[in-house]
Amino acid sequence: MCSVDEMAQSQQHFLKPELVLNRNEKLLMAERQTSWRRFLEDNKLILVTLSGVLLGVIIGFSLRPLGLSTDTVMLIAYPGELFMRVLKLMILPLVIASLISGSSSLNAKLNGKIALRTFVYFLVTSLLNAILGTLLALAIHPGNPNLEETVVVDTTVSSPTVRTVSLMDSILDLGRNIFPDNIFQAALQQAHTVYVPSKSGTEALLPSDSATNASTTSTPAVASLTQWPEQPNEWTRVVEYRPGTNSLGIVFFCLVFGTLLGTIGSRGYVVVQFFSAIFEVIMRMVTGVMWLTPIGISSLIAGKILSVQDIAFVMTQLAWFIFTIALGVLLYQWVILQAIYFVFLRKNPFKFYLGLVQPILTGFATASTAAALPLTFRCMNERLKIDSRITRFVLPIGCNINMDGTALFIAVASIFVAQMSNMALNAGQVVTVILTSTAASMSSASIPSAALVLLLIALSAIDAPINNATILFAVDWFVDRIRTTNNLLGDCYAAAIVEYLSRHELQASDIDAYYKDDDVTSDDQCDPEANGKRKSSFPNSVILNVEVSTPVSNP
Repeated sequence: MCSVDEMAQSQQHFLKPELVLNRNEKLLMAERQTSWRRFLEDNKLILVTLSGVLLGVIIGFSLRPLGLSTDTVMLIAYPGELFMRVLKLMILPLVIASLISGSSSLNAKLNGKIALRTFVYFLVTSLLNAILGTLLALAIHPGNPNLEETVVVDTTVSSPTVRTVSLMDSILDLGRNIFPDNIFQAALQQAHTVYVPSKSGTEALLPSDSATNASTTSTPAVASLTQWPEQPNEWTRVVEYRPGTNSLGIVFFCLVFGTLLGTIGSRGYVVVQFFSAIFEVIMRMVTGVMWLTPIGISSLIAGKILSVQDIAFVMTQLAWFIFTIALGVLLYQWVILQAIYFVFLRKNPFKFYLGLVQPILTGFATASTAAALPLTFRCMNERLKIDSRITRFVLPIGCNINMDGTALFIAVASIFVAQMSNMALNAGQVVTVILTSTAASMSSASIPSAALVLLLIALSAIDAPINNATILFAVDWFVDRIRTTNNLLGDCYAAAIVEYLSRHELQASDIDAYYKDDDVTSDDQCDPEANGKRKSSFPNSVILNVEVSTPVSNP
C-alpha cells in the first residue's frame, strides 16, 4: 500500500507536464504579442504613410463622379500643399548643414575618394537606366502612329518658330550653376540659356503680348521656350536667371567649405559643431512633420486625381507608354539594383529595400527627391544604420545629379515620340538617345516635371518632332511619381555601396581622429609651451605626462 505522501507526489508528477505545457503556451503567446508590438512599434511610420497613400487614392476616385468645382478641389489639395511647403522649407538648411558637417569630419583626400566613387556610381547607373529604357522601348514599341490623330497635340511648340537649347547649352548651364558668382543669388535663382532673335531684326521679331502670356501660363517644358510670330534669320544665345534654388552651386560651395574647415584644426571646431547642431535640429523637426504624413500625402494624391481631366481616356491612349516606364522602373529596382547591392555587400538587398518604404512612398506622393530628403536622412541614419558621414555627403549630391528614373524616362519618351512619328531610328540614333539621356539626366533639377524640358534636348538630337512630345504632359503627373522612386532609391543604394567601398578609409579616419593632437582642445587644457608634452585631443580628458630622466652613473 502506498502512503498518502507517495500518492500526492505521484499526482503532482502526473500533473506536472500539463503545468509545463500551459506555461510554455503562455510564454509563446507572450512572445507573439511582444513580436507584434515590436513590429508595430518599428514600422508604425511606414504603416501611417502607406495608409495615407491608400486613403488618397480612395478619396480621389470616390469623389471624381461628383464633378467637384475647382475651388473644392483646391481646398482638398490645400493640406498637401502646406505639407509640401514645410518639407521644402527644410531642404536648404538640411543640405547646407549635412554637407558642411559631413565633409569637415573627413580629410580632404578621403572626401576626394568618396566624391569620385559617388560620381562614378551615379554615372554608371544613369547609363544603365538609359540602356534599359531604350531596350524596353524598342522591344515593346509603345509608340503608335495613329495616336497623334486620337490625342489632341499642342502645336504651340514647333521647330520653325522656336529655338530649343542644345545638349551643349545644357552642359554649359550645368557648369555655370556649379560655379555660381553669388552664393546668395544661388539660394534664389539658377542660370539657364535661352535664345532670342538677333537685335538686327525688325520689331516684328519681338515677342507679342499674346505669346508672352501664353508662355507664362504653359507647362514647365513649354515655358522655357519663347514663341515668335515670325521665323528670325539669326538667334542670339543669352544666359538668364530664373527663379529656383541653385542646388548644385550650394552643394559645391558647401563641399569645399566643409573640406577646408576640417583642415584648420581647433579653430574650426565651433563652426563644425554649429552646423552639426543645425542638422540635429532639422532632423527633430522632421520627426514632428512625419506624423502629418498621412494627411499631407492623402491630400496631395486625392487633389491630383481630382484635377486630371478625363483620366480614363488619357490612361487608355498612353497605356503602353506608362506600362513601359513602370516595367523599366520595376526591373531596375527589383532586379538590377538588388543585384548591384548583393555583388558589393553580400547581404540581403530586399531587407535594405524594405527599410526605405517610407521615403519611397513620400517621394511617390510628392514627385520630388528633394522633398523626401529629410525622411530619407532619418531612415538611412536611424533605421538602416548607414554611416552619417557618408549619408550627409552622398544624399545631397545624389539629390541633385543622380536622376536614374529621368534617364530611363527620356530614353523611352524619345523613342516613343520617334515611333509615333513613323521615324526609323538607326544604330547611331539609338546610341545618341542613350548618351543624350544619360547626360541630360545628370543636368536636371530635383523638381517635378524637370524631365520634360530635357526631353526636348534629346528629341532635337535625333531630329524628332518636338510638338508630338506635348501629349506626354497629360500623364507626366503620374509617370513623374514613378520615376522619382528610382531617383530616390539610387541615392540610398549609392550611400550603402560607397560606405562599403570606403570602410577602410573610414576606420583609418576614426583612428586618426582619436589620436589627433591639435583638434578640439582649447589651449588652456594643456600647456602648448611645454616641450615633450602631448596636447590633449579631447575635451574633459586627462593626460599623464611622465618625464623619464636619464640615469647618471656614480663615479
